[in-house]
This record gives sequence, C-alpha cells and structure tokens, in this order.
Amino acid sequence: MCRSGGWSEQMDDETSYLALAGIQHFAFCRRQWALIHIEQQWQENLRTVQGELFHTNVHSGKAESRGDVYIARGLSLVSHSLRIQGVSDAVEFHRDAGGVPIRGREGLYLPVPIEYKRGAPKSHDADALQLCAQAICLEEMLVCQIDAGALFYGETKRRQVVSFDADLRARVREMVAEMYQLYDRGYTPQVRTSKQCNACSLRGLCLPVLARKQSAKAYLKAHWEEDG
Repeated sequence: MCRSGGWSEQMDDETSYLALAGIQHFAFCRRQWALIHIEQQWQENLRTVQGELFHTNVHSGKAESRGDVYIARGLSLVSHSLRIQGVSDAVEFHRDAGGVPIRGREGLYLPVPIEYKRGAPKSHDADALQLCAQAICLEEMLVCQIDAGALFYGETKRRQVVSFDADLRARVREMVAEMYQLYDRGYTPQVRTSKQCNACSLRGLCLPVLARKQSAKAYLKAHWEEDG
C-alpha cells in the first residue's frame, strides 16, 4: 500500500551518492564495477554501443497514458538510506485506490518500475538486483511499498516479472554497503577469471591474465612508459 505523499516529475538532488546502475556492474563482477566507478575506466564495444542506443530510444519517449496506466520515462531516483541515485528507464503508474497521487492527474496510482535490457534474460540476477534498488528508491520517494517490477529484454521482446522479496532486498543493501567499503578505500579487487570474462566489455582494460597483481590504471601507465 502507498500512503499519501505525492509525486512530481521534477526532483532536485545534489548528493554525491553512488550510481544506482553500478549495482548491475557490481553484481556481474566487482572488479568491473571498480574499474568503471573507482578507476573511471571504460571501453566501448558492440554490445555497449547497442545497449546505449537501445536505452536512448527508451529514454527519448515522453510520458504517456494508456487507459488507467500512466508511464513516466527517465525519472530521477534517489535513496537516502542506501545513498544511491540514478535514472529509471520507465515507471508505470497503475490507477489504484491504494496508490499515491500524481501531480496534474486525478486519482491514485501504484508505481511499477520497468527496466529495459538489450539482450536476453541472464543466468545471474544482476538485472533483478538493479531493478529492486530502483523500487527501494521509489518506495522512499513516494512513501509506499512496491511488491514487483519487470525486466523487458530486447531479444525476446518479453517482460520478466521480478518479485521484490525480503531476500532480494537484503542482498541489495548488503551489496551497496560493500560497494561503499571498496569505494571509500579506493580499492579495485584482484582478477578472478571466469566464463563471464569473455562477455565483459572491459576485458581489454581489465587484462584478466596480465593484470592479476595490479590495477588496470597501473598496468596501462607502465605500458605507456615502455612505449615512450
């Protein structure tokens, strides 16, 4: 159930919280997350470019109404308890007597976060954890409870419903706490090779074989010095 708290499409937030989207990186590979969010390393490949184009198309859409459903895109999200912030792909507000008010609209609405992914459903739950974090943000912002959301995958053109149970919520909180521990230390975890390395967009920067005992930044610095 949601309690009256109201919602508008504008939210000013000037905090320096960690990026909500980083939860997906962290769940996939802690080293990948550190390379991106601590060392500020990034490398484009076909998958990342396709993903960016996919999300650009999603975010370019304006808010719209479909019967009793109001769809907001690119909504700013923040959780002060988790200290994370980000932007949603879409949030569907379903008209319901137990929902929250939306500025400029009659009635009450229950929020349902929707995350769009370019590929197919994964064997791991990194996407579900990211979606759950979005729900926690919305719950704090709207003073409500959100039981489920959905992941839409571009390859299958289908939605996968995600239930935000106690276990998933606890894992999100534990993960964010661990992210802050690494971030505050400025520590990049050592390489732990796995099959996931082959699908990683940062494989060329991570150098899973050569960089086992040093950061990617240190390796690249040494490499540049040798070339010079």
